[in-house]
Amino acid sequence: MGILRKTKSVKILLDEFEKKATAISVVTLIEQLHLQMNKTTIYRILEKLEDDGLLHSFLGKNGHKWYAKCKDCSHTEHHDVHPHFQCLDCGKVDCLPTDVLIPNIPNRKVVVSQVLLLGKCEECFK
Repeated sequence: MGILRKTKSVKILLDEFEKKATAISVVTLIEQLHLQMNKTTIYRILEKLEDDGLLHSFLGKNGHKWYAKCKDCSHTEHHDVHPHFQCLDCGKVDCLPTDVLIPNIPNRKVVVSQVLLLGKCEECFK
């Protein structure tokens, strides 16, 4: 079940993703929005936005959950099967515009796949 109505809290969270082109960690969202809503509300809304196909999530290098905007996803299916890149120096995380081929595995159905590449971003590599 997804977002039924666009409350003030939902709008605040969606606005955070409109401001940034990169992924945002749940830890960062809680730190930035703690005066506007509690962390339980943040987690609940993020889960519903993911269910609606507006956001997708993945785990970063420290096991923290990150969220990024979806492209052409819906509440029935996510099409954002792509790797993510996390900078080891500054921590920035990006969705990489590269398709990942998920192999067919006999007697299995892959529902979710996560690929996280670690290295140095364009700013830290200089």
